[in-house]
Amino acid sequence: MLDVIIAKPALPHSGALILPVLEDGLAAAAAWSGLDAATAGTVARALDAAEFKAKKGQTVTILAPGAGLSRVIAVGLGKEADLTAQIAEEAGGAAAALLGREAAATLADHALSATLAAHAAFGAALRCYRFDRYRTTEKPEEKPRFASLTVLSADTDATAAAWAGLKPVAEGVFLTRDLVSEPPNVLTPAEMAERCEALTKLGLRVEVLGQKELAKLGFGAMLGVSQGSAQEPRMVVMQWLGAGGKGKKAVAKAKPIAFVGKGVTFDSGGISIKPAAGMEDMKWDMAGAGTVIGLMAALAGRKAKVDVVGLVGLVENMPSGTAQRPGDVVKTYSGQTVEIINTDAEGRMVLADVLWYCQERFEPRFMVDLATLTGAMVITLGHEIGGFFSNDDELARNLHAAGEATAEKLWRMPLGEAYDKQLKSDIADMKHVGGRPAGAITAAQFLQRFVNAKPWAHLDIAGMAWSSKDSAVVPKGATAYGVRMLDRLVADYYEG
Repeated sequence: MLDVIIAKPALPHSGALILPVLEDGLAAAAAWSGLDAATAGTVARALDAAEFKAKKGQTVTILAPGAGLSRVIAVGLGKEADLTAQIAEEAGGAAAALLGREAAATLADHALSATLAAHAAFGAALRCYRFDRYRTTEKPEEKPRFASLTVLSADTDATAAAWAGLKPVAEGVFLTRDLVSEPPNVLTPAEMAERCEALTKLGLRVEVLGQKELAKLGFGAMLGVSQGSAQEPRMVVMQWLGAGGKGKKAVAKAKPIAFVGKGVTFDSGGISIKPAAGMEDMKWDMAGAGTVIGLMAALAGRKAKVDVVGLVGLVENMPSGTAQRPGDVVKTYSGQTVEIINTDAEGRMVLADVLWYCQERFEPRFMVDLATLTGAMVITLGHEIGGFFSNDDELARNLHAAGEATAEKLWRMPLGEAYDKQLKSDIADMKHVGGRPAGAITAAQFLQRFVNAKPWAHLDIAGMAWSSKDSAVVPKGATAYGVRMLDRLVADYYEG
């Protein structure tokens, strides 16, 4: 991850300089005292020639302006009255993307508060993520070099404190992106569970349940999904007890909050096999679980003062002579029976068992599940906003606000009895697919049958887990959508 150094402003500068500029402070930026008069004049003329108005997101790169600088990257922040942490993060990310072959850069602090300077560094760090574990022939000159950012701050203590809270979140985001990027021959359910176990070094309590334990419990829905694969399933239970002490002596002070993730490490569709085109993308059908794992790492890393449990159901969905068939009936951990209609609707079956287990064992204050669940949600909201469903208005409001604050936006979708009727089965308690109409809604209605009226929200992140293009703080590829949003949810509403 990008090495961030907090330092007092000092002269002279050299190398690359990132210059955040307020729309109503353009003149001050051009004459900023951190640059000598000649260089400041060169920068001012270059900005004028580029018609730089410091609008939010606007950037200009000035090469070799003098005084030992290789380049100055001016980044618009918009109006001071509208300046937020999100805008500062996007400015940092935009600058990081323009640094080219620079190994290090300095971020000027004149337009940002101590806290916002840390957020700019956070955005730069997020934008610099790159998954290159399997590149073996890449030439040195093709590899990115940017590795160090010095943040100048008049109040280094405040900036360092803010960065100390943001760095673990960035590390959680990176963990999720790594997991989602891994190929499915590497990231099997067993391997994913082992990576969860490695998080005990952060203070998490981690428990792994395998095939035998799940069968003994009666996880018929989850085991039905995995029965066609040579890879045995796992369920991982992670606990962070931040409200009740430290380390092994920590005890839960109250009911925890709970996050549950769908972890289908590869989804072929099973007997209801998917089309070949694009099937390679189904390695990231475990992104819901990946987000829960990254979130738990972030909360533990920043020592969040809250008790949290994270549960992930890990399976591979494959066709074989032992695979589940359309028409099968399975008995879930809850005791309810389900008629299987389409084996490519497997994620909800995994979540059904894990959600019931979570509320039965931990009695959480609320549960939030995340899953790349339906193509219907992609058709509905595209790749711009995640859809969510909830049976609790307060939780829904808090989720929406956290999404707005982190640019990981959510839109609440409806639930209702009329949709629930689509799940009626002629031979079992229910069927797990309600047909093509309102497919994302009927999937949520199915999940709601396994929460026992516990406050709950279901995030369908099928359109958000992977990006085909770069954005300000998210490079092309795995997005880790939900880690920052849910960390903010915890910090703003449930911590302390």
